[in-house]
Amino acid sequence: MFRIALWLVAIFGVAELGGLGVFYAGKWRAEYVAAHPKPVAPAVTPAPSAPVVAEKTTPAPATAPSAPTASTQTTPSAAALSVAEKLLKEATELRDKGDTTNALARLQDAAQRDPKNANVLAEMAMIYESIQLYDRSNETWKKILEIGPSAGPLYELADMKLKTGVTPPAPTTTTTGPGLAGTSPLDAGTTGNDADGIPDGSTFGITEVTTTDTPDPDADTNMKLKISVKARPNAPIDHTKVKIQVFFYDTVDNKEVVLTDADVSYEWLTPHHDWKDTNPEILAVTYVRAKNKSSSDADLAVAAASVTPPGTSKKKPAITKPSTTTADAGHRKYLGYIVRIYYNEQLQAVRADPTKLLNLFPPPLTAPQ
Repeated sequence: MFRIALWLVAIFGVAELGGLGVFYAGKWRAEYVAAHPKPVAPAVTPAPSAPVVAEKTTPAPATAPSAPTASTQTTPSAAALSVAEKLLKEATELRDKGDTTNALARLQDAAQRDPKNANVLAEMAMIYESIQLYDRSNETWKKILEIGPSAGPLYELADMKLKTGVTPPAPTTTTTGPGLAGTSPLDAGTTGNDADGIPDGSTFGITEVTTTDTPDPDADTNMKLKISVKARPNAPIDHTKVKIQVFFYDTVDNKEVVLTDADVSYEWLTPHHDWKDTNPEILAVTYVRAKNKSSSDADLAVAAASVTPPGTSKKKPAITKPSTTTADAGHRKYLGYIVRIYYNEQLQAVRADPTKLLNLFPPPLTAPQ
């Protein structure tokens, strides 16, 4: 029994020693692994590498906010551009209604705010072309060419317009006198007239201009214009704000075109001339060039008869003494006339014969002071 007990104690001691050996061997191994992580580090590093790449790409979203920053810096020019575009839209609507006078005013304002806006310039050029102011139209097309190819299709259109040019329409002859071509209607305030002959968008229109060349033994030319001016029906009229201008032009030695130095007078053929009735008011303007008149020693009549109704039934313009020029020294001959109607200082209608006078002397949109 003693021996058996001794063997049991010995076996138990060996088991205890074995358990302690296993325990300390595992602890030693854990400490060794913890103290030597190098073998595992290369395998673990690729895992964090993905977030690292993502962090490098994060600046890309950061560039997105930079775009608003750039637009913020261009806000003033964008505001000016928006005003010009608004004016262009208003001008287009007015032009569609036939009110080219106010349409041009809007476009001129837009061009001042945004001089490089090809759309504004093109619209302006086409309106000038539609009212037969070809010189102004060409000047405006040239501005688009100066912008360059950045103007897009309008650059090519401007180049084509300036190369091919525009042929003015043949004048329409309504009344002729000896040696005269008659009248050629041209309404500068619109592209069309209504049934009463009043330009769309205007309060007044020139319904008729007749010319009568009267033989006169004392004059080279004795001619009278009868100008019928009609107001739009049912439109309230302040007759004190109506201005009618008549300009006569001569040729000097059949070359230079100048304002006349002939005697010019006017008279109303209809009483009152306040446009309270629906009938047109008729103004007569007389051009008389005396025989053997020498411009170098004669008084120069005012070139235009400017009327602001109501006035006297007959009136002669003031006489001024001009300085002698080369043009005055030559032989003068009657060429034609321009009639302008203004209301509230705004151009309403224009007639000219021949129409080329409008290219040489384009009418201002507001009445000259």
